[in-house]
Amino acid sequence: MDMTMRDYGSRMGDPASKKFGTFSYLPELDAASICKQVDYMIAKGWNCAVEHVEPVRAADDYWYMWKLPMFGERNVDKIMNELTACRNANRGHHIRIIGYDNKRQTQGQSMVVYRGDT
Repeated sequence: MDMTMRDYGSRMGDPASKKFGTFSYLPELDAASICKQVDYMIAKGWNCAVEHVEPVRAADDYWYMWKLPMFGERNVDKIMNELTACRNANRGHHIRIIGYDNKRQTQGQSMVVYRGDT
């Protein structure tokens, strides 16, 4: 097994190569994998929120919020439906889900679940 460090080749001039956190180095998540991550956020007691942005603005600090954060929502299917609705309403955008940790007043988890057209 080759244990040599390697460059992932992400370059500003190549939007398709840009990475958005740990999960972006893995193969694209399917619906079942996304559900597991949402379930994890719920189990931690975090409140989920959905954000989206055009791929050319993905490196910006501020993304558009899809509706309000889903405070107190514990139904995975409802959260998944919001991800789908956001994706359908914003074709070509990157879509991410965030789990807000109320106790620490920070993001417990954030990941891009759908990559838009680059």
